[in-house]
Amino acid sequence: MSAQHRDILTIDSESFSYIFEENVSVPLGNGGVIRCNVYKPKAASAGTKFPVLMTYGPYGKDVPYKDFNPKSFSELHPTHQTEHSAWETPTPQFWTDNGYIVIRADEIGIGQSPGVLNVKSASSIAGFCDVIEWAAEQEWCSGKVGLLGVSYYAATQWQVASLQPKGLAAIVPWEGFSDPYSESLRHGGILSNKFYSMWYSRQVAPNQYGLPGRAARDWGPDTVEGDLSAGELNANRYEAVLHEQRYRDDKSLSSLNFNLEDVTVPVLSVANLGGNLLHLRGNVLGYLWAGSDFKYLRFIAGRHDLPFYYPEEVEVQKSFLDAWLKGDDREGWTKKGAVPAVDLVLRQGNVGCNNPRGEKTFLRRKENEWPLSRTKYTPFYLTANKMLQRDSPEQQHLPSKLTYQALGAGELEHILTFTSAPFDSVTEVTGHIVAHLNVSISKDRWGGSPSDLDLFLTLRHLSPSGEEISYTGSAGEPVPVTKGWLRVSLRKTNPQHPRHRSWLPHRDFYSTDVLPVVPNDVYHVEVELWPTNVVVESGGRLALEVSSGDTSGTGFWGHNDPIDRSDDVFKGQNHIHFGAHYVNSIILPIIPAN
Repeated sequence: MSAQHRDILTIDSESFSYIFEENVSVPLGNGGVIRCNVYKPKAASAGTKFPVLMTYGPYGKDVPYKDFNPKSFSELHPTHQTEHSAWETPTPQFWTDNGYIVIRADEIGIGQSPGVLNVKSASSIAGFCDVIEWAAEQEWCSGKVGLLGVSYYAATQWQVASLQPKGLAAIVPWEGFSDPYSESLRHGGILSNKFYSMWYSRQVAPNQYGLPGRAARDWGPDTVEGDLSAGELNANRYEAVLHEQRYRDDKSLSSLNFNLEDVTVPVLSVANLGGNLLHLRGNVLGYLWAGSDFKYLRFIAGRHDLPFYYPEEVEVQKSFLDAWLKGDDREGWTKKGAVPAVDLVLRQGNVGCNNPRGEKTFLRRKENEWPLSRTKYTPFYLTANKMLQRDSPEQQHLPSKLTYQALGAGELEHILTFTSAPFDSVTEVTGHIVAHLNVSISKDRWGGSPSDLDLFLTLRHLSPSGEEISYTGSAGEPVPVTKGWLRVSLRKTNPQHPRHRSWLPHRDFYSTDVLPVVPNDVYHVEVELWPTNVVVESGGRLALEVSSGDTSGTGFWGHNDPIDRSDDVFKGQNHIHFGAHYVNSIILPIIPAN
């Protein structure tokens, strides 16, 4: 079939419970075009109008879930194992059966949408905004558009909602970062390179517009206008040199900057407590700083791919969207205070890792705010004998220090571990964590002189028998309670910033914020650990690791770029100092027992 005849095609609607229109073209304000698939309830052909659920992203609107990730597809709830299911997006059959139109768009330069492939760019978000406004004006649309999707399809929701497109009525960012610098590209200023090298080559580049051979690889249909040459593909692909994007005022990064306060539509932000290296912080802070009058924060546990499709979670999505897009408010989402703002999952007990059935036994609790107003921010002090203790250490007349090697990758000589005494009662830790450390660097005896220090912090939960209790990470891997990072040359905070809190120090991460790190000078630093929840049983303990590199529980999100973490800059010895002037602590958000 020729390209001009395939530009818009209604495919065998008798085979589905919905109308399927492929490659619907949406004109953009810059003269370009976005192509999308539109899935409509059959009543739309008789003139009935429906609200729209939309996704817009780089994974190919025509790539079936079963081909994109066969193992994950096989584990989905059967309702969502359909021909038109796609990775991290709403299932057309379910949502059209429930009175929604589903639009799945290829972003610029992807699949059937021509242009320069430049994921997460300002131009891509502008295209998303245009598609939302186009959909709201179509004769089959009720005029209301909602956004619902996971990961990339969630992160872009924050950005496009800040542009306030006409017709956008509600968003459900499900596990999606809201700060592209601190949650996606750089953790505490340290490049998180391992995931992106894999992600781009596997999940983005194979979907480029004009790439030959997609159909032959069962990776969606070939481009309707035909293949592009290797030279044309290279010219139409912008791939950032990540280790050159060091600061938030970098030109390519600053264009992504947006104000969460400009997000004013109703928000249901869903944060996975196991996603403590990519999405968790973004969902919590997105909720916290969004300017919406009606905003809700829901916590979940488990893998990155499955909970979005659990029947009980789909019902929450549907209830929220029905309220804002259809006026069918069964739970009170549209009534101020009727639905508690926060729905917390309590990680209590050892249910094992990658155990969906066990994770569903975690209790849930409603809360009215975040952070919880009854939080007791409690210091646990690090001692020179590697303990975490509640009482302030006795003043030492002579200073001392603990030493570990720089540029570690999990080896013991690169890690210091501080362990608490057994808790004498059940203790809940819920909220934001900050560590206060006094650190320095020095050279190896015959080595060069280092000029920076990377801090990697990990909080672990130990059972009464001493074994670590792990939780489920994004890909089913075991992860600790939470993690945090800081490049010491970027230690400068901005206490004047309106988002700065004692429990959440704000950093601008500008190039002008870089401070010297001189060997043998001691620096006091505040290190943010990502928000979390854990319930420590009586007899259980917490352990804080301070290391010079990634430790267990890092998974895909490693920090090992040889340029960003070069021997010339970092190799040497790292130290934590103790004494009268060097008090080290981690401030835990303890929730008093009722």
